[in-house]
Amino acid sequence: MITLFVRGLPASTTEESLTALFADYGTVRSLTLRKDLFTGQARGTALIDMEGHEARAAIAALDGSEFQGRTIFVGQSKEKKRRGRGGRRRR
Repeated sequence: MITLFVRGLPASTTEESLTALFADYGTVRSLTLRKDLFTGQARGTALIDMEGHEARAAIAALDGSEFQGRTIFVGQSKEKKRRGRGGRRRR
C-alpha cells in the first residue's frame, strides 16, 4: 500500500471527483480530502491510499496534469503512519 500526496487541487474538488480521477489507475482504498473547517471547500491537498503498482501508474500519469483547470502534482507521501502512541514503555 502506498499513500499518495496530491497538491494543487481547486477549491471545488469533491471526494467523488477525485476518486473518479484516480479510479482509472486502480482501486482507491482510502481518500482524505483536506477541507476548510468553516467553508467546507477543499484546501488544495489530499491523501490517497492505493496498491503499489496502481499508485506508481497514477503518479506517472497524473503528476503535472490538469484537473478542473488547475495543474496538480502527485507524489508518494512522506508522512509516516503512526501505530500506537509511541514513546517509551512504562513499567
